[in-house]
Amino acid sequence: MDIVLKATLTGHQNPIFAIESSEDQQSIFTGGNDKGIVEWDVKTLKFKRILCAVDSSVYVIHRLPNSNILAVGLRSGELMFIDVNEQKLLAKFKTNQGALFAIQSFSSKPEVIAIGEEGYAYVLNSEDFQLKYRFKVSPTTVRSIAISDDEQQVAFGDKNGFVYIYDARDYESIYQNQLHELPVTSLLFDKEYLFSGGRDAKLHQLNRADFSIRKSIVPHMFTVYGIVKHPDFPFIATASRDKTFKIWDKDSLALLKNISRDKGYESHSLSINNILWNSYLYTVSDDKTVKVWEIGL
Repeated sequence: MDIVLKATLTGHQNPIFAIESSEDQQSIFTGGNDKGIVEWDVKTLKFKRILCAVDSSVYVIHRLPNSNILAVGLRSGELMFIDVNEQKLLAKFKTNQGALFAIQSFSSKPEVIAIGEEGYAYVLNSEDFQLKYRFKVSPTTVRSIAISDDEQQVAFGDKNGFVYIYDARDYESIYQNQLHELPVTSLLFDKEYLFSGGRDAKLHQLNRADFSIRKSIVPHMFTVYGIVKHPDFPFIATASRDKTFKIWDKDSLALLKNISRDKGYESHSLSINNILWNSYLYTVSDDKTVKVWEIGL
């Protein structure tokens, strides 16, 4: 496996927390403490434009399926829907209190879920952006959501280390358990598995059939801030506050690659806060940069 740093994208003046791709993967969008969402051109690997200004820090950017509409969660608790093609704000929704940390949506039905500091999930119609449901998931902050590949289940991870699983059809609770000693900071469904990463630096691989823990490892020295899967091959990547990202075999959790300054890569100098993997692998950091990596398999 060959890892090549294709580009380091600079321009943000503050830490970056969020990253998302356009539908055609020709652009990426980043946000953080800068009060603006930046669009970057993937072909030229250069700045394209400021997509829009925002009133407070951006914690999450999520593209709605089969569209170029971005759902953006802010520190203020606002949820914004932005049409990238028209560069237009389509709608704005305000949660009752606290920041929004996680957003996911469905391909099989027009629903988008947002959750954050107050522990309540907001389910909105992704066509008219009206609130459909609001339900309590946790008594504390929830920082992560994942939807299963078959869109039958939704997972949430909270500040107390609990993972909650809901039936995606009616939002009835089907499982909850404290898997981490510290907050859950990342979740990923991949076919028969659910992966959870936490501030306790642990990564758990659960069987979806009964949510039993199949494997547990300590992939990083500090918080696991992101878990993503390769679009085609059986690999996952994790990113951490320890300034590294690592690539693993999805089934065995065998380490395949450690990308860090210690290993000779021109990686980030501060915490890696998020990760995205499609044609390239992208990392964003407290060091205010976006790094674009080419992964040769």
